Amino acid sequence: MTNKPAANIKPNTLEFENTAVVKPTGFREYDARWWFGLPGHEKDPEINLYGIQALGEGLGTLMYERGIPPKIVVGHDYRHYSLSIKQALIIGLMNAGVEVLDIGLALSPTAYFAQFALDCPGVAMVTASHNSNGWTGVKMGIEAPLTFGPDEMSRLKEVVLEGQSVVRSGGGYQFVPGVRDLYMNDLAKGVKLKKRIKAVVACGNGTAGAFAPDVLEKIGVDVIPINCDLDYSFPAYNPNPEDMKMLHAMRDAVLEHGADIALGFDGDGDRCGVVDNEGEEIFADKVGVMLARDLSELYPNAQFVADVKSTGLYLTDPVLIKNGAQTDYYKTGHSYIKRRSKELGALVGFEKSGHYFFNSPIGRGYDDGIVSAIAILQMLDRNPDKSMADLRRALPMTWGSPTMSPFCADEEKYGVVDRVVKEYQDHKASGGEIMGQKIRDLNTVNGVRIVLEDGTWGLVRASSNTPNLVVVVESPTSEENKIGMFREIEARLSKYSEIGEYDQKI
Repeated sequence: MTNKPAANIKPNTLEFENTAVVKPTGFREYDARWWFGLPGHEKDPEINLYGIQALGEGLGTLMYERGIPPKIVVGHDYRHYSLSIKQALIIGLMNAGVEVLDIGLALSPTAYFAQFALDCPGVAMVTASHNSNGWTGVKMGIEAPLTFGPDEMSRLKEVVLEGQSVVRSGGGYQFVPGVRDLYMNDLAKGVKLKKRIKAVVACGNGTAGAFAPDVLEKIGVDVIPINCDLDYSFPAYNPNPEDMKMLHAMRDAVLEHGADIALGFDGDGDRCGVVDNEGEEIFADKVGVMLARDLSELYPNAQFVADVKSTGLYLTDPVLIKNGAQTDYYKTGHSYIKRRSKELGALVGFEKSGHYFFNSPIGRGYDDGIVSAIAILQMLDRNPDKSMADLRRALPMTWGSPTMSPFCADEEKYGVVDRVVKEYQDHKASGGEIMGQKIRDLNTVNGVRIVLEDGTWGLVRASSNTPNLVVVVESPTSEENKIGMFREIEARLSKYSEIGEYDQKI
């Protein structure tokens, strides 16, 4: 199947059943994601099974093109259609001459682990991550522990959409049993908590329910499972630890059971959300600062990486400064932070969305929500006289905004951001001030992060996945300065006719 795929073909037609359908927008900056469809849903599918097969052929062709040994691990998350999607992907990979090692139902980090355990250069994990039912996608990589970035995704898109895939002989298939047990035993190896910790473990009936409770029990946690039975209809809520419905369920369970912490996992298990013993949600970037404090005591002068949406505390926290920790702020996106962490030899990379990348000696460099949970529990274990709420309150106070997303079309957003960056660069070069303060720093690695003299900062960047800009502000000094920074950005963006309504404001 090396013909060019089509797009926008209606389902329930002869043409849909005989044509590879692949909507181009499914190829994102660092993974691929499409609406696969649900019976009775008004939204038409963006990809079909022949389209998934074409994706597999394109991925196999790219492996040969890049000189990568044609051998790949594949796994799938727990949705009623994921196995069929994985099988279509496997057909495509085999058509392209790739040897496929199928590990069955898996978390994304289980598939990444299998690259190391099975000495396999490639990985293709079928998952919609935290997206709702009806979505599907593939997280891919051909150099462990990295996953695709824009360069690989752009070339893969070209190969698939232009029908450039090459059919080769030599493809094969092997189902590899037992990887789940290997993975869970590897996570628990050498870890035994001294402090008895009672933890709510929430999985939203997603894939993590088959992994996280068992691993945490192995290391000595008193697990209180909520919605950990596998059920691909997600009857309670979507497995997404940034979703308020899931967080409220975690809060309620902590308070009901008098638990020390609640740990919530997303649909493919690469992120972990946290609610403390008082029922307070702790945003992932603040949990990252808590972990950085703890780990920098064990590893003085540690290097960390954080994405540009994250709190400024990584640079200003007195404990991190005392311990000689250094933090590099880099592009938002799990593939970007993963790569940057490897480049700099960082101990950990932190992303505000909750993707954490622990490198040696803690992890292997990929994002794993259970590794994150274990690190958080070990932090509690090393502070026997302090609760999670105590550790939260020990952080310096900051005033931060939610992530705000004014509309801006995909075709316009990058050009708009380039012009905004230029405005701030010119303003700084001319000695201009904001709220009576000089601009201390402009980080332009991903849009522009404007940092003032008192540490107040604001971010404007283009969303990687949606037709929006991303705006975040924070101040370590006052609510007034946080709002003032937002008003400055809001006024500047209001001059652009390409920018529409905000989803929320402060």
